[in-house]
Amino acid sequence: MGPVLAGVLQLIALIGALAVVHVPLGTYMAKVYSSDRHWRVERWVYKGIGANPDTEMRWTAYLRGVLAFSAAGVLFLYLLQRLQGVLPGSLGFAAIDPDQAFNTAVSFVTNTNWQSYYGEQAMGHVVQTAGLAVQNFVSAAVGMAVAVALVRGFARSRSGELGNFWSDMVRGVTRILLPLAFVAAIVLVSAGVIQNFSGIHDVGQFMGGSQQWNGGAVASQEAIKELGTNGGGYFNANSAHPFENPTPFTNLFEIFLILLIPFTLTRTFGVMVGSVKQGYAILATMGTIWLSFVALMMWTEFSHHGPAFELANGALEGKEVRFGIGGSSIFAVSTTFTSTGAVDSLHSSFTGLGGGITMLGMMLGEIAPGGVGSGLHGILIMAIIAVFIAGLMVGRTPEYLGKRIGTREIKLAACYILVTPALVLVLSAFAMALPTPGNSMTNSSAHGFSEILYAYTSAANNNGSAFAGLDADTQWFNTTLGIAMLLGRFVPIVFVLALAGSLGEQKPVPVTAGTLRTEKPLFTGLLVGAILIITGLTYFPALALGPLAEGLA
Repeated sequence: MGPVLAGVLQLIALIGALAVVHVPLGTYMAKVYSSDRHWRVERWVYKGIGANPDTEMRWTAYLRGVLAFSAAGVLFLYLLQRLQGVLPGSLGFAAIDPDQAFNTAVSFVTNTNWQSYYGEQAMGHVVQTAGLAVQNFVSAAVGMAVAVALVRGFARSRSGELGNFWSDMVRGVTRILLPLAFVAAIVLVSAGVIQNFSGIHDVGQFMGGSQQWNGGAVASQEAIKELGTNGGGYFNANSAHPFENPTPFTNLFEIFLILLIPFTLTRTFGVMVGSVKQGYAILATMGTIWLSFVALMMWTEFSHHGPAFELANGALEGKEVRFGIGGSSIFAVSTTFTSTGAVDSLHSSFTGLGGGITMLGMMLGEIAPGGVGSGLHGILIMAIIAVFIAGLMVGRTPEYLGKRIGTREIKLAACYILVTPALVLVLSAFAMALPTPGNSMTNSSAHGFSEILYAYTSAANNNGSAFAGLDADTQWFNTTLGIAMLLGRFVPIVFVLALAGSLGEQKPVPVTAGTLRTEKPLFTGLLVGAILIITGLTYFPALALGPLAEGLA
């Protein structure tokens, strides 16, 4: 079997597996967020935190819950890292430096999971398990809760109430993420991923020096790392490490976990707004973009240019031979078109255009299919922009799902889509203009610029993957990337919840002959075009200086 055919067959198997679980899981999640009953363990949690899960919240109260919970998470994880040296199970590792502890705490609480440290050489079992793994669950649950709040804004009438944040967050963990992660961890352990609390072992001599490895609860963290589109690896090599991702099967299974909830949430959306066709329209948009870029990535990486490429059957530099070019290409697109950030290959070693595709996936806003929750609310914002454009074309007040898109709604949507480009482009410009940040680049010219552009794109979009080659463990990058993660996560959430509150207060407008049918293929095409054009106009000059210049050269 040739490598191209192997890649295509993996892609077909992946799509088939996602199709099988789409309806049952999506419908189940809709029931979870619509239920008025609480499990006993959930009541214990509510009692412990002093929250009333039956109290409906307006968007301002919902936002306060999100910000308060996330701020507490940042503080706890920061202190856990700073106290690591005196904690049991630290494996002898010292406390994390203040700037790196800040960066890491913000990174995991914002679902970014950017890592400027070597996991197996810096973090002990307590920090990895009680700190990082816990945030993998709750940060993902926060993203899902915000998306559900926006869906309720569309579904409800004459009510600014969006549900209860504490209930939505806790249910996301107990009823969705924990059960799925438990099953996924068992699958990973059975396939060879390690799961233990072993210490550091000397495994012999290598290249003139001793080689040491430590164990850890890797399978359980790997499961939620992918399922919650988190991405932070137990080891520095992330999903390229054989302890995290040993075989082609685990590689494909991890891609499945990455895409599972983001794609399936479209079904949840359709059920909650009372029209599954609307969910399928959003799914078609996500699927079209994702599949198109997977095909484009495979083409760029399999293209033969010169004897080395021909002998290797493609661009194998930086890729694990056990996964091949096809598996690495699917993983790269899936992890950057969601907010996952996990990597099974070195994105910096992809072809120039291939590296540009990984960057463009994040620049699209990670909406194809995007992160858990963030992908759904991101593409719904773009749908609002698309119906607004359509309304301008025909001279009619735009409507979406029975709600008028007026001045307030379009301003909030516009602010949402401007936040991350502003962060990426302004911070990248400062890093290139100032003398000190440039010293962190290991490459010059277009590729060096791509390293910095990729880093800020990854941080501001809460992705967490790295282009590699950039020494990001400096005070400048730890601080500025941390700020980009914070603003890139929570400022858009402010606009999403404000928009949800505005939509929920409206009275639905009746469907007329002039209403744009947003469940039809025509709208899907319009939405795809709007996403690509808006992104292209925003980021094209920066891309032209980096990956496009390198690829065309």
